[in-house]
Amino acid sequence: MKDPKFVIVIGASAGGMKALSEIVAQLQTEIDAAIFIVLHLSGTAISDFLKLHLQKFTSLPCEIAAEGAPIKKGHIYIAPPNIHLLIKKGNIILGRGPKENRWRPSIDVLFRSAAAAYNTRTIGIVLTGLLDDGTTGMLAIKRSGGACIVQDPNEAEYPDMPLSVLNNMEVNYCIPLADMEEVISEIIQTTPEEKPAPDDVIIESQIAERVVVDYDKVRQLGEKSIYACPDCGGGLWNISKGGDGQAKVDRYRCHIGHSYSEKDLVTKQEEVFESTLWVALRIMEERRNLLMKMEDDHAKKGFSTLAKGYKEKADEIQIHVNKLKEVLFASQKSV
Repeated sequence: MKDPKFVIVIGASAGGMKALSEIVAQLQTEIDAAIFIVLHLSGTAISDFLKLHLQKFTSLPCEIAAEGAPIKKGHIYIAPPNIHLLIKKGNIILGRGPKENRWRPSIDVLFRSAAAAYNTRTIGIVLTGLLDDGTTGMLAIKRSGGACIVQDPNEAEYPDMPLSVLNNMEVNYCIPLADMEEVISEIIQTTPEEKPAPDDVIIESQIAERVVVDYDKVRQLGEKSIYACPDCGGGLWNISKGGDGQAKVDRYRCHIGHSYSEKDLVTKQEEVFESTLWVALRIMEERRNLLMKMEDDHAKKGFSTLAKGYKEKADEIQIHVNKLKEVLFASQKSV
């Protein structure tokens, strides 16, 4: 089967099921492109459900992406659960590297791999969703000469993702879902000259493939920051990129492969911070309980002075326990 002229990569999050259904329902059977989808929802395995759901709205074959499978035009490929979906020229790669922006599969990983492999023949689409997933991947497509489309945030169920893209770069189209097929068809009818993607886009795509996991390679991407990776504790590099008159997008990556936008880094730090406090609370309560047992044991043996010392230590820990609980419960109420 003839290789597709274009690849279309689509990223969505909250509200994405409905938006994806509307888009695939518009696609023509003779479309000279392959379509790839990453949907960020929960950590549950929804890929099979998404495949069956989307197949109801299109005659194009929908399938779960498989390692090494050839890329066929007119096919819709859906990222498998808990695995990055990447594309090379002509075939699919599944990556088992670290999460990016707290997600695996990651929209940004898919978009970046498409930009690295297909550059000007890549069409990126960001749909409804929370936070800023897809922004850095879309910037990679933009910098590689591809076409960038976002769903009109005025109609998006959750406008954060489209708005993030719009706030950080000039896109080719900001349109409602009803106009997607017409715009896609217009782009596919063009024949853009292919050009290599920027070196940093290619290196980051190789990192996601686990072809390159190298301190020196990551160092080439940016400057060492003062922050530590909340997942592995390694140092983070600031690899903020702009270009072509676009605003700089702040982003961080460790040499292991974890990567975060600025917003996602703050969110992940908060998660780790809260988790650490709960562990500290458990340890403190266990220590208090052990001291209370030692107090009781020594009191029964008549060692009143030792028993009193253990009680004082237990009471002191109880004060810290109460304060820590106040902090944890207050933070939960503010969410």
